[in-house]
Amino acid sequence: MSTLTAQKTSFAAVLWDYLTTVDHKKIGKLYLYGGAFFFLLGGLEAVIIRIQLIKPENDFISAGLYNEMITMHGTTMIFFAATPLLLGLMNAIMPLQIGARDVAFPFVNALGFWLFLFGGIMLNVSWLTGGAPDAGWTAYAPLSTTSPGHGVDYYVLGLQLSGAGTLMGGINFLVTIVNMRAPGMTFMRMPLFTWTTFITSVLILFAFPALTVGLFLLMFDRMFGSAFFDTALGGNSIIWQHLFWIFGHPEVYVLILPVFGVFSEIFATFSKKRLFGYTAMVFATILIGFLGFMVWAHHMFTVGMGPVTNSIFAIATMAIAVPTGIKIFNWLLTLWGGNITINSAMLWALAFIPSFTIGGMTGVMVASSVADYQYHDTYFVVAHFHYVIVGGVVFGILAACHYWWPIMFKRVLNEKLGKWAFWNFFIGFHMTFFIQHFLGLMGMPRRYWVFLENQGLDLGNLISSVGALFMSIGVIIFLYNAIYCWFKGDPAPQDPWDARTLEWAVDKSVPYYNFKQLPLVRGLDPLWIEKMEGNGKMTPAEPVGDIHMPHGSILPFLMTVGFFIASFGFIYQTVNDIAYIFLFGGMGLALGCMLVRSLKDDHGYHITKEELEKEAD
Repeated sequence: MSTLTAQKTSFAAVLWDYLTTVDHKKIGKLYLYGGAFFFLLGGLEAVIIRIQLIKPENDFISAGLYNEMITMHGTTMIFFAATPLLLGLMNAIMPLQIGARDVAFPFVNALGFWLFLFGGIMLNVSWLTGGAPDAGWTAYAPLSTTSPGHGVDYYVLGLQLSGAGTLMGGINFLVTIVNMRAPGMTFMRMPLFTWTTFITSVLILFAFPALTVGLFLLMFDRMFGSAFFDTALGGNSIIWQHLFWIFGHPEVYVLILPVFGVFSEIFATFSKKRLFGYTAMVFATILIGFLGFMVWAHHMFTVGMGPVTNSIFAIATMAIAVPTGIKIFNWLLTLWGGNITINSAMLWALAFIPSFTIGGMTGVMVASSVADYQYHDTYFVVAHFHYVIVGGVVFGILAACHYWWPIMFKRVLNEKLGKWAFWNFFIGFHMTFFIQHFLGLMGMPRRYWVFLENQGLDLGNLISSVGALFMSIGVIIFLYNAIYCWFKGDPAPQDPWDARTLEWAVDKSVPYYNFKQLPLVRGLDPLWIEKMEGNGKMTPAEPVGDIHMPHGSILPFLMTVGFFIASFGFIYQTVNDIAYIFLFGGMGLALGCMLVRSLKDDHGYHITKEELEKEAD
């Protein structure tokens, strides 16, 4: 009985620890857990879509449910799987890479996570309350403004909550990188993953407000009777497309730039070479971020903006191929002549190069505004963006998991299982999406519920659906690998990959304060420099002294619960007066938490020099 009580106490203690934590490493894990859950959910929706399209005139699901599946798959994967998984990696690794003890605003970091999680829950509650959103993940007006039921309302509020959390995360990372680098770490000594986190955070800072504005206007149209997108009352439905894509295209680079950083770290580590053309890679990253804001209307070539506007956006889109090409060639030249190790992380990185290059090539094709009239709204476009997002972002996330798993979870993932997962997913990915280029060129429109017999589309759709099965097997093997290593895996050594950057210099137990003494950075690849000089560990930049740390807090969680409850009030205030109880009660809880946070004098605490020396003993 006492053992059972101890287990319950232990579980309660761990639960409370994670509910109140402001430690960037634990918040990184929470992002990974949440993102992985939504990734599986979005993957399940994708499998249902592919089952529906496995044969002509299938009736596996209804037309209305198919629209909901399409909408929820896209929304979940972009906003609640890929983005938070990357934010989790940034949280867990970036502060260690720059020699910081935490992010600049730990409280805000925790608040950002809970907003993301409850935003994702809000979106998926719609399945239980009369139907999910069905207007596509882009929610084009007037379809989204006239969609019956409350599905699109859940979409609006879910994205508002999670978008606010992502914006907080971006600001936090910017301030952290600018202000909290270790002594000696100039901007041009930062690892590429830190650089890509920095540029991604700039993109978040400028892109997400456009989405927020668009969602507010859509919310007012649906819930308060305004007419921003109603052409009959003087509105303009095309404005939604501009607002959405001013956010939406930089969002593609919010997703892809961090994995560019991941691959840069992996290629350098497993080639035993310094990254080729470091300076060119940094400036290519900056240029991609800059040009990313100048191409949004290439999603709208068929809207009728006119030949001059179309031409400008076509040229700007093609220009992005230049800095991206610089990166591809620099990675290849990093590999050239290197002492290459092939393992699971490296397999994902090597597979990325041809897969992403195909996605980039078809991107240049759809960037031609004339040709886009043929490609637009066909499976060619579906194939293109999946080659970029899956062949780039998902490959990068899986590569990063294998590479940084020893830091995050104190285990090394099983190599045999890792390779099984890779080959199943890699083969399935190309089976699923390569054939879709040809389905699109043969005229198959995207988002259609069924296709007819004798149109030449049967075999292609069958191959695509079988490929989705292989991808699913790959994901299941990866999950099994993670669970197996959690229970059966051996503890990871200090630096299993003989790596080059600062995160591998942290003690393998990774204390919550990260570094007892801030390290002195003496060049690019600072850990490698110390290894070459025979030190094996970083030279400290300061004597052992007191370390200031923040207190944990339940307020971020409670504040988010308040906004979550208030969201239901907004959705149902036109239906039932009881909704106002939720609205004002939830906002009261959230604002009350803000007031407590503002008035409470919390200066954190200090770990004394004596305590640190006792820990070392």
